[in-house]
Amino acid sequence: MSTLVTGAGAGLVSALLFTVVITGSPLAVMLSYVAPLPVIIAALGWNHRAGLVATAAGALAVGVALRWAAAPAFALGVALPAWWLAYLALLGRPTDDGRIEWYPVGRLLLWVAAVAGLVTFAGAVSLGWSYDSYEETMRRAINSVLKAELGAAADGELPAGLSSAALVDTIVAVMPLAAAASFVPMLVINLWGAARAVSLSGRLPRPWPALPQMMLPRPAPFLLLVALAGSFVLTGFAGVLAQALTGALAAAFALQGLAAIHRWTAGKAGRPLILGLVYLVVVIFLIWALPVLAVVGVAAAFFGPPEQQITPGVPPVASSDNRT
Repeated sequence: MSTLVTGAGAGLVSALLFTVVITGSPLAVMLSYVAPLPVIIAALGWNHRAGLVATAAGALAVGVALRWAAAPAFALGVALPAWWLAYLALLGRPTDDGRIEWYPVGRLLLWVAAVAGLVTFAGAVSLGWSYDSYEETMRRAINSVLKAELGAAADGELPAGLSSAALVDTIVAVMPLAAAASFVPMLVINLWGAARAVSLSGRLPRPWPALPQMMLPRPAPFLLLVALAGSFVLTGFAGVLAQALTGALAAAFALQGLAAIHRWTAGKAGRPLILGLVYLVVVIFLIWALPVLAVVGVAAAFFGPPEQQITPGVPPVASSDNRT
């Protein structure tokens, strides 16, 4: 019963956070970014079935409050990714010496990238089942935004002699990459925040991981290389998928780059100053800083130590209920 009640409540809260975005206010947009949070909290703090109940309850609420076509968007774009990441986070198996091998955080980050890329691709396909329809829909939407922001200038020449048509084409071309790259930190922040909240309440079965020791799996750099190559040579929706995966993997490596900097500066006298400068540069020069951090993350993948996920104790199966 607690699973049903908790899951239903979490799903309704998540649906509310998802639907407030229709008001268009900046606060509503910010609230929509944390729509996965209640689902993850329910799945981590109770069990993964509570996350599934939250998905169903939230999709039903969105369908009733908005329209039924929005229910799959909530389920596939918000709730099910949140449930799946929480499910993976609590996977663990006892070892022969009585310790627990937890699902590595690096693999979890790789799944975050995969989810971000696939959801971005699915969103693109939903805009038009042909690539031409997708491009036309994107152009209309971007033109509307430009006209709202720039007025009549959006019909011809923009400031500094830029062509509005060229700007729209550029935005359409990079949108899958940018959308997937921005989706990764959003998912990571929701997962981290939910895990921290559940940990503080004493309901998190797995011990808090050493995040600076996080390492993506060794094949991950090669996956990034394949996706990057595909984004240049593939066309149509195949190219959109390659771009989305490239952006998502690059964002994941940027986060690994930050983790590596935390690890390399541990115990150093100037660590607070170094980390403060790094984050200041990231905030001010976000577009340029992320590729640099991604390169750092790729280097760390080749030269960093393997991630350790074994801790003392026996898994409390009753509280997590989704281990191998």
